[in-house]
Amino acid sequence: QVQLVESGGGLVQPGGSLRLSCTASERTFRNYGMGWFRQAPGKERAFVAAINWSGGSTAYADSVKGRFTIARDNAKNTVYLQMNSLKPEDTAVYYCAADASVTTRIARSLSEYDYWGQGTQVTVSS
Repeated sequence: QVQLVESGGGLVQPGGSLRLSCTASERTFRNYGMGWFRQAPGKERAFVAAINWSGGSTAYADSVKGRFTIARDNAKNTVYLQMNSLKPEDTAVYYCAADASVTTRIARSLSEYDYWGQGTQVTVSS
């Protein structure tokens, strides 16, 4: 069972930046595709970004493209989400997830992920 722990959330003003981190408990992390999702109050959990096992392929939701960057450091069992030019509509609980299928795919749907973190709150407000 892989444990995922997110960190880096907080309160930031519009236009500001945050970097989220997600650290996995197992070295098998390096074989997994990883994703970030978010859930705003009253809304369903939605895809934000994903990265394949090597870091060579990434994907983003249209709403964050050009502002957010996903990256990973397999030596540290950690995936990151750099969030720039934040907007109030980015306010949500952010979750990282691991796709244990051990393929090269970039997974965008919740059902493709096997392990989830507890989430970290991001609030964008002046």
